[in-house]
Amino acid sequence: MKTLLFDTHAHLDDEKFDNDREDIIKKISESGVGRLVNVGANMESSHRSIQLAEKYDFIYASVGIHPHDTDKMTDNDLIAIEKFAAHPKVVAIGEIGLDYFYDNSPRDKQKYWFEKQLYLAEKVNKPVIIHDRDAHEDTLNILAKSTAKGILHCFSGSAEMAKQIVSMGYFISFAGPLTYKNSRHSVEAARVTPIDKILIETDCPYLAPDGHRGERNDSSLVRIICEKLAEIKGISFEEAANITYQNAERVYGLDNKL
Repeated sequence: MKTLLFDTHAHLDDEKFDNDREDIIKKISESGVGRLVNVGANMESSHRSIQLAEKYDFIYASVGIHPHDTDKMTDNDLIAIEKFAAHPKVVAIGEIGLDYFYDNSPRDKQKYWFEKQLYLAEKVNKPVIIHDRDAHEDTLNILAKSTAKGILHCFSGSAEMAKQIVSMGYFISFAGPLTYKNSRHSVEAARVTPIDKILIETDCPYLAPDGHRGERNDSSLVRIICEKLAEIKGISFEEAANITYQNAERVYGLDNKL
């Protein structure tokens, strides 16, 4: 039986795929990716994610407002996200969180709408996909006040932070940076995180893994992240793929939807 992979975080609706999206999705489905979640980052991309999920059986969607766009977010957006979340193929609220690297939105606005979207996730009983860049302390403090659970996507924290996140009931997802030669912190975090709490992702079209840096990333390259995780954990590729697939099904509530 073919070993299947689950890309837990992709942006196939991105404009970088506008010229060949159908061909890329065909390539992905033939590459051993059994399921993927296309992740919303604003109202438009959340809607596009649902459209992709409706068109392709193996694609699911998440809906939410990325911290970059919280400066323009309104209560009406929150109402619309709640309506989106009722769609049968929407499996999460996200990506939501904090980004203090770019600071495209004021930090007080980022925190306000992060908390509002966490509350929404609690209300609709969906996991969250968390974006945390250079905002570890505030992210942890806000998550500690919420009963929502889910994923720290493209994890960039320390091994100690990984332990703390897992103790809070979250999954940790590793992307292309895990494969980079200067990725000591990511490797250490992966090493200390229990395998049953690890997910893999591409975050495509961004963050292509080693050997493809500078290229447009796509979900077929999640295989490279899985290979690196297997090496770090001292297990076979097949075992790493199977476990992370099952973990993704569990966090997204798909384990009973075969």
